[in-house]
Amino acid sequence: MKPVGIGVIGCGNISAAYLTAARKFPILNLVALADANTAAAEARAAEFGLPASSVDALLADPAVEIVLNLTVPKAHVDVGLKAIAAGKHVHSEKPLGVTVAEARRLVEAAAAKGLRLGSAPDTFLGGAHQTARRAIDEGLIGRPIGGAAFFMCPGHERWHPNPGFYYLAGGGPMLDMGPYYVTDLVNLLGPVASVSGVATRTRSERIVTSQPLAGTRVPVEVATHVTGTLMFGSGAAVSMTMSFDVSRHRHGPIELYGEVGSLIVPDPNHFGGKVEFATASEDWLEIPTQGPYAEGNYRIVGLADMAQAIRSGRPHRASGELAFHVLEVMEAFQTSSEAGKSVAISSRPQRPAPLPSSLRVGELD
Repeated sequence: MKPVGIGVIGCGNISAAYLTAARKFPILNLVALADANTAAAEARAAEFGLPASSVDALLADPAVEIVLNLTVPKAHVDVGLKAIAAGKHVHSEKPLGVTVAEARRLVEAAAAKGLRLGSAPDTFLGGAHQTARRAIDEGLIGRPIGGAAFFMCPGHERWHPNPGFYYLAGGGPMLDMGPYYVTDLVNLLGPVASVSGVATRTRSERIVTSQPLAGTRVPVEVATHVTGTLMFGSGAAVSMTMSFDVSRHRHGPIELYGEVGSLIVPDPNHFGGKVEFATASEDWLEIPTQGPYAEGNYRIVGLADMAQAIRSGRPHRASGELAFHVLEVMEAFQTSSEAGKSVAISSRPQRPAPLPSSLRVGELD
């Protein structure tokens, strides 16, 4: 199968993980790297032995079939629209947009031109999460009735070299970490029907303690502690908290409760981890992971799946429809908090198809 040409726009921190993982997927042909900061593109290109390009030249290059958009969240839609206008498929870092309204423009533009749109996160394709999906689909816990999902930490200013954007519009714990959790929950349980949420902002500014900006004060424009309940179309009710305001806690990332048993799902920010199952009469037992993408970082597998899908003519799994639904769910926490009532979710994407457990690393079908 002929490899698909990939052009990367955005050469910041996350690009190294993508470019490293790309080597594992023969379907991907990295054509060029670009960034508004020319020096960043040239440095990353030299590091990985790839050509550097201007953004305009990359968009005009006929060898580029998919643009991998790794820009900051506030630029996702603008860069994506330019790529679509140039006739390119787009796979974006998360979130798809910083608001549902702007993300809808991206979805509609891609549909109008018959182009594919995809988005991170793709960690739900990891071996551990696919194992959990298989357990639920096979009825191991019975009908899902509820669950809990938690990401809570003191804030990214403790480790990130330039954390200011996490606290501006488009940032915050829900848009930053929520995509991993909501996407995995939709993979496991299907689409969300409604959200009831509360969103609070603890401080109006944060003090950076990481280098090289230690001591710098950054303004906070977004909610930093977001909590509430997801009501799924299947009938399951899952409580969820995403926070940059919690010093320590003892919650696990995801637990799901069914009529006959409970399932522990590992951190959806990673591809692997321990999946465990228990019943009222039997203690926790580890379920062996089946399938690829469980050991290591494969943070480009969603793009590889899109490339494979383009060549074979099937739907891709980390789709724009899924990412739009996840964004609508995340935005609904703030809307619900402000309105003081639950918010209905209008989008209803298909659950992404599971990965066959017989695959090897580098394969998607």
